[in-house]
Amino acid sequence: MTKNRQKYRCHECGRESSKWVGQCPECGEWNCLKEVTTEETGSKRGFAGIHSELMSLAAVKSDESSRIGCGFAELDRVLGGGLVPGSVILIGGDPGVGKSTLILQVSCHLTAGHQTIYVSGEESPQQISRRATRLGLARDRLLFLAETSVETIMTTAMANHPEFLIIDSIQTMRCDDIASAPGSVTQVREATARLTAFAKQNNITVVLIGHVTKSGDLAGPRVMEHIIDVVCYIEGTSDNRFRMIRAVKNRYGATGELGIFAMTDQGMREIKNPSAIFLSGQEEPMPGSSIMATWEGSRPLLVEIQALTDESYGEQPRRVSLGLDPNRLAMLLAVLHRHGQMSTFNRDVFLNVVGGVKILETGADLPLLLAVASSTKNTPLPRDLISFGEIGLAGEARPVPNGITRLQEAAKHGMRMAIVPMANRPPKTVKGLEVRGVKNLAAALELI
Repeated sequence: MTKNRQKYRCHECGRESSKWVGQCPECGEWNCLKEVTTEETGSKRGFAGIHSELMSLAAVKSDESSRIGCGFAELDRVLGGGLVPGSVILIGGDPGVGKSTLILQVSCHLTAGHQTIYVSGEESPQQISRRATRLGLARDRLLFLAETSVETIMTTAMANHPEFLIIDSIQTMRCDDIASAPGSVTQVREATARLTAFAKQNNITVVLIGHVTKSGDLAGPRVMEHIIDVVCYIEGTSDNRFRMIRAVKNRYGATGELGIFAMTDQGMREIKNPSAIFLSGQEEPMPGSSIMATWEGSRPLLVEIQALTDESYGEQPRRVSLGLDPNRLAMLLAVLHRHGQMSTFNRDVFLNVVGGVKILETGADLPLLLAVASSTKNTPLPRDLISFGEIGLAGEARPVPNGITRLQEAAKHGMRMAIVPMANRPPKTVKGLEVRGVKNLAAALELI
């Protein structure tokens, strides 16, 4: 037996309520609840006679050779080896960071052997064409569609049978049967869900460009990131020409992979040797500078950590950290005081990672403290010194993964000495590199 029931639904976030209220408790919008009628069945048991076909998982074939290169080895690395047919990829980033430029370059590269449709809800065909001309891209095979209706986009795609569908951007798309404005929570969620279902049913690779909020999160509902297959963020600022693309979710590869690009007049250019660009290149050693070998995704990367300590004239000393966790900085300074006999309670401490790289691993503990100690004592570290390692609260030096590969990367770039935890000391010598193993922070400070 079926009966009707009256409910109130928010046209901004889709939350349902049994009674009308002036402000939606979910999204906080006012006067956004509208009355809707839903149908309920008298029996809550399952539907008898309805079943789906079962299959053996061993019978499902997995073809890794079907991946398609996007024209950038760095981007292929982040994606796990290339674009997978039928996948949905979301590229997010701040305004002006280069999302549309990068995707336009990828789209023009894909047209060499694959049908590609570029859909823009923000820019006109003239704007896209001028940008492609300025970048020197071959645009004669790229199909362009200026549209914001999801239904129209899917109908046009079905008629042309593309292999790749580019959506710029998902926040401008709208579903015709939803009354809320484009960019609202409901519109973004439904547009993403429908485009994802369309990609899976027709084996079309869909690339979505997304905006981010002031907090750095993707604009729209969080469920959007759960629907799609791959989520990548482009990191960088307008005053820095380097761009980092990081995968935070990837159903077809490892997360945490990092691709390094440079923004030029000819568009995005991948960096073949990223370790070289993150070193300042100063010939004379300077106090407060320490070089470390960090691990990003599946490869080592040499970066420079700079520290500056100065006498504090305020009631509370300042602790500023760019590219490193500020909470971990406060903890490590306490360890330096207790186990390194070096106090900074009356000094401001400023930290920066050269090149705008964000280091998320604990392997930066040892080089961070060496840089702080160098600045505090006004004693420069050797330019050919590399270090990495985690420091515990008891001052002990703990090992980090992939130590041998980090040391080999350091030797390749001309490093001559390394200070690492004792457990990371390799059993065999690394050519051209003297490796010193330490058991605690005090032993590392004695070496320098």
